Amino acid sequence: MTELTWRKSSRSGSDVDNTDCVEVALGETTARVRDSKHPHAVLAFSPATWREFLARLR
Repeated sequence: MTELTWRKSSRSGSDVDNTDCVEVALGETTARVRDSKHPHAVLAFSPATWREFLARLR
């Protein structure tokens, strides 16, 4: 299994000590989302669903 690289949402602020944020990891077959306070609770979405979600945010 490939190690995921989690990145902090740009909407979570830029404070280095801010641990209250949403993180995203993009894999080959899924986009995963988690709350930094609860990193073991992960939501997984198909690439198509994730793209649709992002399009609707814009």
